[in-house]
Amino acid sequence: MYSDPKNAELISYFWSGKYHKSIKGINLIILYYTDVYGNSVPIYYIIYDKKEGKTKNYYSQEMLKEVIDWSVKPRIVTGDSWYSGVESFKFLKNQKLGFIFGIEKNRTVSNKLEKYCLLRSLEILNEGLITHLRAFGLIKLFRQDFKKEDSRDYIVYLPDEEALNQITKSEFVTIHDTHWGIESFDRAIKQVCGICGFMVRDTQAIKTQVFCSFQAFVRLEKMCSENRISNLKTEFLIGMNCK
Repeated sequence: MYSDPKNAELISYFWSGKYHKSIKGINLIILYYTDVYGNSVPIYYIIYDKKEGKTKNYYSQEMLKEVIDWSVKPRIVTGDSWYSGVESFKFLKNQKLGFIFGIEKNRTVSNKLEKYCLLRSLEILNEGLITHLRAFGLIKLFRQDFKKEDSRDYIVYLPDEEALNQITKSEFVTIHDTHWGIESFDRAIKQVCGICGFMVRDTQAIKTQVFCSFQAFVRLEKMCSENRISNLKTEFLIGMNCK
């Protein structure tokens, strides 16, 4: 009853990159900020509402514009491949923001003027590869190898062309590891902060549940930064085992 889209207007069917199909639930668009000291918190979120007729890309761009107006200007923007379209890249470029995104191997790039090829056909050495992304411009590619799955390609862009040329694999790995913090945050708000366990269907009640879950995460993250706890998921499991 509580998860029936007919009874709860914010619940619907959304595409899941994890399950590779549409699943029922609430779709959140979140800006998650990490500072130079490694402290990370969500700073802006929107609950996707299909009635508004906006795309996730539109929402994310409006959210970024707003936080920039707050004087928050990140050095690097990252996210999942849903936001890796050329129009999203152009938006970030126009905002003078650097970015890193995983991209599919069927994207078209060029090492020579007007001679394009599929990304999968390129040899990308450990130090990366400077090339041109079709309909966008100069970028740098890195390939990340994994033990239990195929390699993954990543696109890096920086507003300063010289800085783009000089970015190293170790710098890429550092940024990539920071990007992984988004996945850790996603698990924490689901497994620790109760964002999935609501028993309400009223729109305002759902929004309150989501807000409280984010508040809980921020408080726990603050405790981590103060070394009062070491890891959200570890502390949760220890607590469960002690009861």
